[in-house]
Amino acid sequence: MPVALAHTCGVNTGFFPTAPALSVIVVAADSGPGLRECVRRVMACHLALELVLIDNGSADGVPQAIARAYESDPRLRVVFNRANLGFGPAVNRAAAQTAGAMLLVLNPDCLIEEADLVRLLDVAAKSPRAGLVGAVVCDEQGRPDPASLRRDPLLGRALNGLFGRAGGVNAEGAMPAQTVETEAVSGALMLLPRRVFEALGGFDEGYFLHCEDLDLCRRVRDIGWRVLLAGEVRVLHGKGGSSRHRPVFVSRHKHRGMWRWFRKFDPASRNPLLAALVWLGIWGHFLWLLPGQLLRRRR
Repeated sequence: MPVALAHTCGVNTGFFPTAPALSVIVVAADSGPGLRECVRRVMACHLALELVLIDNGSADGVPQAIARAYESDPRLRVVFNRANLGFGPAVNRAAAQTAGAMLLVLNPDCLIEEADLVRLLDVAAKSPRAGLVGAVVCDEQGRPDPASLRRDPLLGRALNGLFGRAGGVNAEGAMPAQTVETEAVSGALMLLPRRVFEALGGFDEGYFLHCEDLDLCRRVRDIGWRVLLAGEVRVLHGKGGSSRHRPVFVSRHKHRGMWRWFRKFDPASRNPLLAALVWLGIWGHFLWLLPGQLLRRRR
């Protein structure tokens, strides 16, 4: 990575007596104080792991405080990008600095326990052709996020979800309590073997924020691996610490990601007229949401 883009703090230079079993990657972008607890829980684990916290130009001072707090712990490396590179590009750069055979991409507002990590690693090890494993992410009341269990957001499914019909993108009904195969999982937590990540070339850096997780899940399946949801693993997810104060920025990139995924994978995009209607629908939806987002930002 060019020196102008990033520098690294902390004493971890990647040395371990043996390579860590697990490399955890957390991307921060003004993620707020919840990031401290996310890091604390990972670092409290006794597994052979390393944690790379890669910061996309935060101004809140939290990543710097974390670097100081753990400066004597060789398991933690903090990488400071001098600009917001986007989620996927940041993960790719962090992954290049890690050594674990397994990679865990973890949102900064996800709070994971050691038992959860052990179970996820066990699912990955014991499931044939497991290329990506997710968990059920829950809010503070323990309610599962339906996006923990997803399908490809094909046009017909997206329309079903928009109009409240069955057959949408997210899970319908009760969340499974056991490991199941699925098309996609929540990008808040994704565990995958390094060899799969490298075979894919990591995240598609054409996405800046949002839908790169759906893209990754799809490409995992396309090269013959399985996407699994460990339904028995429930992880607290705080939902968007950095998006609350930048709702328009996040929404714009989310809609941009929707368009990119549609153009890459949906057979409907081959019809020029239909593709034009989808483009109008995506950006019309963005404009529809814009007034409320601007009002929220002012508050």
